Amino acid sequence: MRDCRAKNARTDIEALKIVALVAQQGSFAAAARVLSVDPSSVSRTVASVEAALGLRLFQRSTRSLSVTEEGEVYLSRLVPLLEGLEHAQDDARAVSRHPAGTVRITTSVAFAHTCVVPHLADFTSRYPDISLEILPSDANLDLAANSIDLAIRLAPEPTGDLISAKLMNTRYRVVASPEYLAESAPLSMPTDLQSHNCLRSAMPEFRTRWRFRTMNDDPTEVLVSGNLIIVNALSLRRAALDGLGPALLADWLVKGDIADRTLVDVFPDHDCTATEFDTAAWILYPSRSFLPRKVRVTIDFLRQVLD
Repeated sequence: MRDCRAKNARTDIEALKIVALVAQQGSFAAAARVLSVDPSSVSRTVASVEAALGLRLFQRSTRSLSVTEEGEVYLSRLVPLLEGLEHAQDDARAVSRHPAGTVRITTSVAFAHTCVVPHLADFTSRYPDISLEILPSDANLDLAANSIDLAIRLAPEPTGDLISAKLMNTRYRVVASPEYLAESAPLSMPTDLQSHNCLRSAMPEFRTRWRFRTMNDDPTEVLVSGNLIIVNALSLRRAALDGLGPALLADWLVKGDIADRTLVDVFPDHDCTATEFDTAAWILYPSRSFLPRKVRVTIDFLRQVLD
């Protein structure tokens, strides 16, 4: 009898986790993709929980799924309890074993090369039983479709279904090599860029205009042009180092070059950007609930070393 009750408790907890996941993902199909099961299985589990509670947690239609008023009240209490249970289980397991398993992380090629890889020796020393798979890509890979645990994205504050946490603020600088500046027309003000052969990122918002502001002035936009458009930020930096023109690059990528004077911060008194002035590196993951300990310690490590 005791074994039967324990089995039912495990089943009930797993069913409640699925209910919370459906609410977080917004559909049975999306939750099923995360769990790698058939959507009909998720639907049946939710229906069984609703029947046991005597409540309708979700309003279904042929095109959408929404949380009912009763469901919002129930989930507001359920999710913190499930998170607490996960933490309690992790803490208990940590007494007897270290976090272990594989964690898959994706981020841009340049950020992986510059900000993640230099810390891997420290990470593997702390967590020898965790295997990291780093997937550098300048495309935003779908986490569920690619079985990715964590993504690091460089942007203004993300929107959407993924949970996000800030790793570090990022800023952009217009940089050029000393040799280029010595041989080119003056670059005293941002508007001077219009007469220069600028090195441009292939990202659409970076190709045609850069934005500038100072403490005392409103933001201004400067139209830029040039005969080199480069997809990868590492290659864009290399072109700037080779004296091919001014480039708009992230501070974390060029701060070492500016410090050793192989690149010059052309407009040190200006904030520079192509999108929003306030941007950051964000770590994204599918759900705050049910995070395995291997993923949680990886998030904590990245937040520590990149803050």
